[in-house]
Amino acid sequence: MNPTALYERPKNHWKIKKLPEASEVKSFAKELNKNEVVTTLLLQRGISTAEEAKRFFKPSLTDLHDPFLMAGMERAVVRIETAISNGEKILVYGDYDVDGTTAVALFYTFLKTLNANCGFYIPDRYSEGYGISFMGIDFAKAESYSLIVALDCGIKSNDKVDYAKERNIDFIICDHHLPGDKIPDAVAVLDPKRADCNYPYKELCGCGIGFKLAQAISQKRNLGIETITPLLDLVAVAIAADIVPLTGENRVLANFGMQRINSNPRPGFKAMLQLEKFNKTISITDVVFILAPRINAAGRIEHGKFAVELLTATDDAIAIAAAAGVNKNNLDRRSLDKEITTQALAMVAGSAEMQTRKSTVVFKADWHKGVVGIVASRLIEKYYRPTIVLTESNGTATGSARSVKDFDVYEAIEACSSLLIQFGGHKYAAGLTMDIKNVAAFILQFEKEVAARITDEQLIPTIEYDMELPFEKIDKDFFAEIKQFGPFGPGNMSPVFLSRKVYDRGWARVVGEKHLKMDLESAGNSNRILPAIAFGKGDFFLSLANKNEIDVCYSIEENEYNGKVSLQLSVKDMRTE
Repeated sequence: MNPTALYERPKNHWKIKKLPEASEVKSFAKELNKNEVVTTLLLQRGISTAEEAKRFFKPSLTDLHDPFLMAGMERAVVRIETAISNGEKILVYGDYDVDGTTAVALFYTFLKTLNANCGFYIPDRYSEGYGISFMGIDFAKAESYSLIVALDCGIKSNDKVDYAKERNIDFIICDHHLPGDKIPDAVAVLDPKRADCNYPYKELCGCGIGFKLAQAISQKRNLGIETITPLLDLVAVAIAADIVPLTGENRVLANFGMQRINSNPRPGFKAMLQLEKFNKTISITDVVFILAPRINAAGRIEHGKFAVELLTATDDAIAIAAAAGVNKNNLDRRSLDKEITTQALAMVAGSAEMQTRKSTVVFKADWHKGVVGIVASRLIEKYYRPTIVLTESNGTATGSARSVKDFDVYEAIEACSSLLIQFGGHKYAAGLTMDIKNVAAFILQFEKEVAARITDEQLIPTIEYDMELPFEKIDKDFFAEIKQFGPFGPGNMSPVFLSRKVYDRGWARVVGEKHLKMDLESAGNSNRILPAIAFGKGDFFLSLANKNEIDVCYSIEENEYNGKVSLQLSVKDMRTE
């Protein structure tokens, strides 16, 4: 029997978001002087008053919370000000991913404007691993640093903080990951997810918490908000890359950060965009697909410090050279990603047992540690279930976990903690390390924990759509209203609509390897023809060529070609009658 026949990815389940009451939609539309589609979308996003709608559509920096509401903020500010006054050396320490490197770039740049005596440190992914390392603390001691500000890491580094304290080095931790049972004994621990922290917004990324610390110091010094708004471009990139919800305070930070990138990009961003020959308005999606992978690639392939050097460059020539370096890293990363994904898929396809599990765990000692998280995401595209990809590093098995919608992979990993050396992360993504001899036992235990927790529904990919929409409603004015809902991301995804009984005008074609370009028309109404792109849906070509009516789930976007901007449907899924 051919094992490849055992698993077939379930078809997407289409699910409509809960619709508000019609009477509520009508009265809200009247109050706002907006159409009912817009008010339905607002109500679905929890926005039900005119004041909330105003804040949503017109974010203001005055909507940012007081940073001193965060537990530990006062102590952090006092310690940093003492260090600056006394001329102490401050080491800005961060993880090697986008959130970590942008956070380090932000806070290092900010301290420089205060004339602080400071440097930065990014751990090596391969010799030190994730988070605070003993090697990093030894470096700080050797270079006479007496204060380390750790960003996007440290919430579970109790032993490292104690090690530093024994060497007369203080720690301030700025993290957004889930704490362990005991908070590290640092001078201050800033983390909205602390049980004893009453900060109103819990979903900041690491760079966002670094920004709040900079905001607090600025407030204490009676400096205007304009002294730190130039740093918001870094926060916006971190928010986009770290997949935190684009709600509340994150929406404000991302909105003003994206404005900054488009109006006055720092030399590093400008250089990366020039390499890509990108010369239009940059969106959050562009950040995710153009800027973030290149920043990430430095730490994946070479060293995260090169990303910080790119992000802190003030000279265009230096930025261009640094951008060329991370661009090469990204090309190397793509090649590794493709090669390892092929090997991992073959492993699963060749094993009947692996195909029938509720989880996927693959291990190969020579896989490149820098791309295992990406490979885990790729495996989920084929085998839709919680996935872990492991490789060997420094004599241990180490890797990354990714999850499916609504399943807490961190909780399942935590239930296997007796087999692990360390682990950390959140509901949908985590990192873990174990003795190689424990890998086989871990695979069985993780499968047991996932199987006990996951529901059949969670193993079926779901496309949630906001509402049904007739094609005749879609025009430039309608899109202008939809555009105001951005920036889009988790917690505020671009609206998805369902239109039934549409067909292709006869010009459908497969582009690239398996993407479909179409011109769709609504059956019974030839007044509205809409161009559409469906990635990975080349298999539908014959149905369209036969003029079969289809139902489509899609979002609406602008497509710019040869300087001309037009509307286009980005098709999420299609079904024939």
